[in-house]
Amino acid sequence: MNHLIIKEINNFIGSKNIIKRKILSNSFGIICERISLDNLTSFVVKYYNKNNYYFNAIKSEGDTLNYINKKFPNLFPSVKLLNKELLVMDDIEHNNVKNIDYQKILAEKVAKIHSINHQEFGFFFDTQIGGLKQPCGFNDNWISFFCDKRLGMIFEEINKNNLMPSNINRDIEKLLNNIENFIPKNPNISLLHGDLWEGNILFNNGDLVGLIDPGLYFGHNELEISYLTWFNYVDSQFLDHYSNIITIDRNYFSYEPIYQLYFCLLNVHLWSREYIKNAKELLKNIFN
Repeated sequence: MNHLIIKEINNFIGSKNIIKRKILSNSFGIICERISLDNLTSFVVKYYNKNNYYFNAIKSEGDTLNYINKKFPNLFPSVKLLNKELLVMDDIEHNNVKNIDYQKILAEKVAKIHSINHQEFGFFFDTQIGGLKQPCGFNDNWISFFCDKRLGMIFEEINKNNLMPSNINRDIEKLLNNIENFIPKNPNISLLHGDLWEGNILFNNGDLVGLIDPGLYFGHNELEISYLTWFNYVDSQFLDHYSNIITIDRNYFSYEPIYQLYFCLLNVHLWSREYIKNAKELLKNIFN
């Protein structure tokens, strides 16, 4: 933490003293810390270990949180301080203890977010996922938006410096060139969390207490559902309860692996090329 960040945090906390600091993560050049104060309060802070002049994911996350908190003030961390260098937000107490109905609880919350609609796909500014810029310019065509700004975008990012195996690339190019034959053309336009996986869903003693690290945009709601099912975090209990609120298309499972491929490629790019094996399996499901 450089001296300018320390100075800003000290100005923020005023006369209170920091009694403990704990690094929660250090990835994508961004450090996330929990800072505990002597008045028994704590905050989560994010700052760059090394500035990214291409895209400021910290500023984007803060702006995203400010937007979503106007709609769901008790579900996401509230922003306490935001500038180009630093994000300070609430620390949500959680122990990841879920109860037997956690999938129903989650389904209701996710459906409420997805119930917020828009006229076009995209968002008011580019948002982040794992420190990576998600292009979000508005588009009224889902095929075009998903192909160019989601699946095609991450496919190009991966292959810029380190090509995937030729058979994988060939199949993904085939999919992109024929994407209109695989996914819905005019699906629901819903507000999406953007990075909804287990690590960003916080439970405490059975209660869903928060969702973190949003990368909002308006997209097809079932794209987000596919991320939850890909890691087997939810099953038919979630899907049935969600579908009682927002109907899941009867053909969903036919294009689910295409949506999951997008998240798989994100993991290839952001975390490990070991996920190429998962991409291979998904492509097999798509074309078989």
